Amino acid sequence: MQKIYSQIIQIAGDVITVEADDVGYKELAEVRTASGVSMAQVIRLDGKKVSLQVLAGSRGISTNDRVRFLKAPMRVSFSENLMGRIFTGSGAPRDVGPRLEDNLISIGGPSVNPSKRIVPKNMIRTGIPMIDVFNSLVESQKLPIFSIAGEPYNELLARIAMQAEVDLIILGGMGLKYDDYLFFRDTLDQHGSLSRSILFIHTASDPTVECLLVPDMSLAVAEQFALQGKRVLVLLTHMTNFCDALKEISITMEQIPSNRGYPGDLYSQLAARYEKAVDFDGAGSITILAVTTMPGDDVTHPVPDNTGYITEGQFYLRGGRIEPFGSLSRLKQQVNDKTRDDHRAIMDRMIQLFADYRSTLEKRSMGFQMSGWDEKLLRYGQRFETELMELSVNIPLEEALNRGWRILADTFEPAETGIKESLVKKFWPQKQLSTK
Repeated sequence: MQKIYSQIIQIAGDVITVEADDVGYKELAEVRTASGVSMAQVIRLDGKKVSLQVLAGSRGISTNDRVRFLKAPMRVSFSENLMGRIFTGSGAPRDVGPRLEDNLISIGGPSVNPSKRIVPKNMIRTGIPMIDVFNSLVESQKLPIFSIAGEPYNELLARIAMQAEVDLIILGGMGLKYDDYLFFRDTLDQHGSLSRSILFIHTASDPTVECLLVPDMSLAVAEQFALQGKRVLVLLTHMTNFCDALKEISITMEQIPSNRGYPGDLYSQLAARYEKAVDFDGAGSITILAVTTMPGDDVTHPVPDNTGYITEGQFYLRGGRIEPFGSLSRLKQQVNDKTRDDHRAIMDRMIQLFADYRSTLEKRSMGFQMSGWDEKLLRYGQRFETELMELSVNIPLEEALNRGWRILADTFEPAETGIKESLVKKFWPQKQLSTK
C-alpha cells in the first residue's frame, strides 16, 4: 500500500525531507502541491528521515504538501520506438513525439556479471586516423576524452556519432548549452544519423537532478539493446558537469566534502557508470566515450584524476587535435594485429618519428643548427600534423595506413624508417621504391 505523508519537515534548495517508513534508496515519489504534481527521487536515508530531490525544483512546495512514495525506482521506456527520439534527463519527450510509457525498465542497476563478459576483440572504426590508426577504439571499451573548455569535443563526438561502425548511438548530454543541444540534433539529422540515435539531453537550465539521471537512462537503454545483439556506442558529454551536479547536491545535503568540495564517493559514482561497458557473451556490446573537461587543464583535478583509475586509457584533445602523446587505448593490441599486417609497424614508427620531430622543433627554437636529418623530420612532422592529425581528415583505416606510407616514402629512405624489410617490400609505394 502506498502511504501518503503530509508533513515536509525541511526544504533545502530542491531537496525536501520527510519522515517515512519502508522507503528504498532511489525510490520515486509524487509531491502534490497546489499547482500540480511533481516527481521526486529518494537520495538519502537517515533513519526515518528521507530526503528527496524534486525533479522540477522545489518552487511552490510548502511544508504541508503531500508526498506519496511509489515503491519503484526511476524507470525509462524501452522499445524500438526510442530510435530517432530526443528526451530530457527525466525521460520526458524533448522533441514533438509522444510520451513513451510502455515496457518500463529500471535505471541505475548493477554492472554486468563478469561471467557474462567476453574479452574485447572487435574494433570500432570511426574514420578518424588518430583514433583508428594510433589508438584504436575497441568494442566494450570505456574511454574519456580529456579536454579543456573551448576545444571542439562536441564536434568530435558528433563526427564519431555519424561515422562510427556501430548499430546504435546513444548520446547523453549533461549541462549542455541550448546551442550545443541544437548542434547535436541538427547535425545528426542532416547527416541521416538521427534515425539510429537516441538522445537524452539535460540543458543547463534544467533541474540539477536530471543531470544525474542522464548517464543512468542512457546506459539502461543501451544495456537492453545490447542484450538484443546490437553494438551500442554511448557518448556522454560531459562528465565534469555530472560530477559538479553530484557536488551541488552533496553540499545541499550537508555531506562532509572531500577533495575540492566533491563528495567522498566520487570514484564509486563514476565507476558505477563506466563499468556498464561490456561485450556480452552471445549478444551485443556497450562502448562508452565520455568527455571530461579539465578545469585549468589540470589532469590532477578530482574528476579526471578519478576517471583515469577506472577507464582503459584516454584521448587528449588539445589545439583542436587528438594529441598523440598522452592519448592511449590500452585495448588496441586486441585488434590492431587483425586489421592489416602493417598496422602496428606504422602506428609505432610514425609516433616515434613524430616524437623526434617535436624534439627537433625545440632544438630549432633554441637556435641550434639543423642537420639534414632534422630537416627531414621537420618536413615529416608538418605533413603528419596536416594529413593525419587534423580532425577534418576523414578517411578509412586502410587509406590512412596508405597515407602514412606515402608520408614516410616522400620524406625518408626505406632504411631510415626502421620498419622491417618484409613490410617495406609489401607496402612501400612502388614509385618511390623504384627511384630510391
